Amino acid sequence: MIYKFRAILDTKEDIFRDIAIEQTDTLEDLHNAITNAFGFDGTEMASFYMCDDEWNQEFEIPLFDTGEIEGEVRTMNEFILEDNLDKHHTKIIYVYDFLNMWTFYVELAVVEDEKEEGLIYPALLFSQGEVPLEAEDKLFEAEGGMDEDDYDEDDLDMFEGDDSFEDFGFEENWN
Repeated sequence: MIYKFRAILDTKEDIFRDIAIEQTDTLEDLHNAITNAFGFDGTEMASFYMCDDEWNQEFEIPLFDTGEIEGEVRTMNEFILEDNLDKHHTKIIYVYDFLNMWTFYVELAVVEDEKEEGLIYPALLFSQGEVPLEAEDKLFEAEGGMDEDDYDEDDLDMFEGDDSFEDFGFEENWN
């Protein structure tokens, strides 16, 4: 079976790529297909985030094991597409390059029974729009967070004084 995804870059402009990939491929294969389709070199950190139907993130699947203990974190190469995405679970968020936060909404659009003759998978099927030179700035807000106006002088007092780190529970040269 062939999975056909649409990867939409989170920008004001319509920038997306349609990608066909085999169901037995991994999320790492999809990562490589997306970076190639959008013209990135693929050398930056990246993660997929499984999502519900409303694009709410459920859990992270990183490119590399970032856990404190080796093998603690399952990575993209351990997630087979057909085991994690189907007609009921179609949405994932993909973030490439955590310094620039290139963010993509990736959705499984079609599942086909047979390969298209002459295509080598993964395959770029359609391309719309040009990738900007820089990622757009993102506004990150936490629920129940404080605005700048919510802080007063008392909140900032703890950062003033003799530069002592005793109150924080670690020594100044902790690393």
